Amino acid sequence: MKKDLEFIRDEIRDVPDFPKPGILFKDVTTLFQSPKAMRKVIKILLRRYKNQEIDVIAGIEARGFIVGAILANRLGKPFVPIRKKGKLPYRTVSQTYILEYGTDAIEMHMDAILPGQKVLIVDDLIATGGTALAACLLVEKLGGKVAECNFIIDLPDLKGSKKLQLQGYSVFSVVDFPGVS
Repeated sequence: MKKDLEFIRDEIRDVPDFPKPGILFKDVTTLFQSPKAMRKVIKILLRRYKNQEIDVIAGIEARGFIVGAILANRLGKPFVPIRKKGKLPYRTVSQTYILEYGTDAIEMHMDAILPGQKVLIVDDLIATGGTALAACLLVEKLGGKVAECNFIIDLPDLKGSKKLQLQGYSVFSVVDFPGVS
């Protein structure tokens, strides 16, 4: 397992000074380009979730769609997209969240989650946790229960996982990169 995690970490590209100077961006697209690395990620996630009570998998735009849809298919569960405001064609429920310089919003279809359903939220990376927390609140607005929030990458120094945990949400990440902010 440790060898698999090292392999996965090595498949994630560093992009310095993106999106602004001083940021070391963890680019997961290189991992997506590696069938071997993706098989390892999905194998880890399948092992974790195959015996858990999960009714729906919700992926956060855009890279959460990739892992979430694969995982949903392999687990035989429905997949629900969580999108940026104005991108879904049907009636939606919305949740705003705070960004470094303002606010943004994400949405889901109003009929995407049924009351009482257990929802696994999936995204590629957690940094400050604002989008993930908004996704949790969206699920709850529709009457769902967040089973867990799942990420390929955690940047623990930015405290996003801690923020979710302090709100009572369970968090699982495949790999973490301490010291990256």
